[in-house]
Amino acid sequence: MNSALSAERTVPTLSVVICAYTLDRWDDTRAAIASVLAQDPPADEVVLVVDHNQALLERAERELSGVRVVPNQRRRGLSGGRNTGVAVSRTDVVAFLDDDATAEPGWTGRLLAPYGDPRVVGVGGFVRPWWATGRPVWFPPEFDWVVGCSYRGQPRHSARVRNFIGANMSFRRSELIAVGGFFDAFGRVGSRPVASCDETDLCLRIVARDPEAVLLYEPAAEIRHHVPESRTSWSYFRNRCYIEGLSKALVARRCGSGPALANERAYVRSTVSRALARNAARIWRPGALRTIGALSGGVCATVTGYLVGSVRSSGARAVSRRPRGAAEPTAARS
Repeated sequence: MNSALSAERTVPTLSVVICAYTLDRWDDTRAAIASVLAQDPPADEVVLVVDHNQALLERAERELSGVRVVPNQRRRGLSGGRNTGVAVSRTDVVAFLDDDATAEPGWTGRLLAPYGDPRVVGVGGFVRPWWATGRPVWFPPEFDWVVGCSYRGQPRHSARVRNFIGANMSFRRSELIAVGGFFDAFGRVGSRPVASCDETDLCLRIVARDPEAVLLYEPAAEIRHHVPESRTSWSYFRNRCYIEGLSKALVARRCGSGPALANERAYVRSTVSRALARNAARIWRPGALRTIGALSGGVCATVTGYLVGSVRSSGARAVSRRPRGAAEPTAARS
């Protein structure tokens, strides 16, 4: 067999799944699709999953070319949309790109290259924030995860990681199927961050199934993620941190607090502590005091969310253990 042909056939096939839910992001969605269609090597297919929005579905079917448009066939929300994309794909690898992000040139090639190692079951990349109105002076880079982007403290070079950022990740399709896909109770619904961490939960389940599996972070596989003005307020920052804490409590309940919180403990001890010290040493810098407040407030909001989520989880477990037919507490019936 021709060696070049053999090498070509060892490159895994690729589907890129983009989930969309609103016409308000129509221009962003078109830009996301265009950035994928311009990739070299090209993806074998691009799938746009429309999340229970008939008007968006009809416009996408009418106006978009080079992309397969399908409705979300699962529970409303991002996780249901991702699971739909996996279900309709037929390739070796499935990559996920947010509808308000654009892939940089070479993105597909850099995502696919590590899959030459059979131990690699997932590859994620760098998510650069694209601030519509500029980064707020107080917004710490250590908390860029709040706006769905890579943050200071992540590896600077290729490295094995616990989980990826959902805007820029890929997996062997067989692994996604084997673990049952994304847990749809975690996925964002519309613009409301009522839950998150579906990618963390998924990655933990993949590694729990096979401890030798490698989830590889490849920062050279880069995308730009649009950050609108609405996500630059203190109220959004605080609420998003709180939701992260709630979600981590759910992940800890499902996967165990050790795996679910190992990275977070190291993040607070190392990344946040260094950021506090750095800003304290430059207290005269514009915004330094507010950045210290954001660092401290972000940790407090996240911990509060985790504690509230843990109490709720304990209550749910208590209810689930109640004997069949047992009467509920009087207060619950009032």
